[in-house]
Amino acid sequence: MSFNRKDLLGLEHLDKKEIQTILDAAKPFKNMFTRSIKKAPALIGKTVVTLFCEPSTRTRTSFEVAAKRLSADVISIAPKTSSFVKGESLVDTAKTLEAMKADIIIIRHTCAGAPELLAKNLNASIINAGDGFHEHPTQGLLDLYTMYDKKKKIEGLKVLLVGDILHSRVARSNIWALTKFGAKVRVVGPPTLIPKSISSLGVEVFYDLDEAMKDVDVVNILRIQMERQQGAFFPSKHEYNELYQVTEKRLKNAKPDVLIMHPGPMNRGTEIDDEVADSPASVINEQVTNGIAIRMAVLHLLALARNKQGRKHTC
Repeated sequence: MSFNRKDLLGLEHLDKKEIQTILDAAKPFKNMFTRSIKKAPALIGKTVVTLFCEPSTRTRTSFEVAAKRLSADVISIAPKTSSFVKGESLVDTAKTLEAMKADIIIIRHTCAGAPELLAKNLNASIINAGDGFHEHPTQGLLDLYTMYDKKKKIEGLKVLLVGDILHSRVARSNIWALTKFGAKVRVVGPPTLIPKSISSLGVEVFYDLDEAMKDVDVVNILRIQMERQQGAFFPSKHEYNELYQVTEKRLKNAKPDVLIMHPGPMNRGTEIDDEVADSPASVINEQVTNGIAIRMAVLHLLALARNKQGRKHTC
């Protein structure tokens, strides 16, 4: 199977075969991690730019490690030290980078649609590393990869997303990917943090965590994104802890071999307690490792598509 996209902007408009191509491409890259020299020449001579207009540790570092392991030249741009502070537009900044022969630009932005804007205006490949409340496609891909790696299937799995669904681009990318592979997706959280239209995406909506937890195979715990909240969406952290923190006691309602996932960074004692975060059921650190393999696969496939067929339609 081939991947013929110029950009990776989201999972909503990718079909199952395209997603499967990325998952399959990630496997040999993960196997490469066991070698003494963890590098491949796939992107030698290519320039990859990370343009992160929001704070990030895991995603930015993961992309940079992935690009360097593929032998790319990597440039990291911080908005506070760029021409943004002088009033330059996002498109003009990106065009300047393209004029410097950037082949792939990885962008994280507070505004939904920013990566799509760049994709329409640049010949360079654009990767969405998170845009507003919209999508975070590589996180959705690495979560899917981790579930399949552990459960050996996705179809029929009961997957529960817990917490701040309203502000979570991770939730949306997870939902798009999981439903395309036949998983039964549930969401649970305070009513104020559940979008009213979320059921239209084919998910079950719960407001009681104990009820939502019954017989689930995977629990993916989302961070409470206080920096994105303009108002009080729940009375207090204490109340949230009482009603929605994932604890060992609550996990007794899930299947015995339940997987515990979290996109990070974790707020221990708020969304998840220490016993759960550090339990044998937790695959949170494996998600980080799998993230590098997935991002290597995405970079490699986009570069192949450009080399073979030139500019392609975006997703």
